[in-house]
Amino acid sequence: MKKFDEFVEIIKKLREPNGCPWDREQTLESLKPHLLEETYEVLEAMDEGGEKLKGELGDLLLQVVFQSNICEEKGEFKIDDVIDSISEKMVRRHPHVFGNEIDVKTSDEVLINWEKIKKDEKEHAERISVLDGIPKGIPALLRAEKLQKKASKVGFDWPEIHGVIDKVEEEIDELRDEVMAGAEEKIKEELGDLFFALVNLSRHLGINPELCLNEASDKFERRFRYVEENCNIEEATLEEMDKVWEEAKNKNIF
Repeated sequence: MKKFDEFVEIIKKLREPNGCPWDREQTLESLKPHLLEETYEVLEAMDEGGEKLKGELGDLLLQVVFQSNICEEKGEFKIDDVIDSISEKMVRRHPHVFGNEIDVKTSDEVLINWEKIKKDEKEHAERISVLDGIPKGIPALLRAEKLQKKASKVGFDWPEIHGVIDKVEEEIDELRDEVMAGAEEKIKEELGDLFFALVNLSRHLGINPELCLNEASDKFERRFRYVEENCNIEEATLEEMDKVWEEAKNKNIF
């Protein structure tokens, strides 16, 4: 804890009257984009691990300590309170580890018990719908997945994957009809329904849609860079660029 305490003191010093002008100007509101950026950088670094991940986790920890320090200045809570809160929550939600009154054998049983405990907690007492508690500000794919998982827990879900695939095909047909009709608002609605159905399909396949789409974007980027390197895209026709694109595919550029 000594190193952590030293780090907390570093952040406090940055906020003091003789500290850093930029750090002193920051508020919880101004730090929102920085927290989001650091979170995504951690996600990217997780694929690489090692020194890269170590550095990005440090940047994420900075956000937690920085925001806690701002709240301490306002007389709301300290970083110690943050640690106490999450420690108490972890013990409370793992009675099968820190107590002997509950016996669970599988991850599914742990999650079921986790949800039961959450319902009894003060911070969740005012929730009415099973869908409550999902932030609207999170990435759209993640929000869709979380909504579907919550509904699934009470039985509102396709019993098998063939129904999910049929639903995707149905949404594609409906989108095609609206595109042919030229109805802009309906096109947007049906496209949203298709995205939602595809997230549902990825959930049933056990594939994270956010990571899956990121991998597809990475693949597109690598192949398009190959196209840039092997033809003059300022002058090339679509047919010429597509030929080089197929070249990239044949060379197994993934």
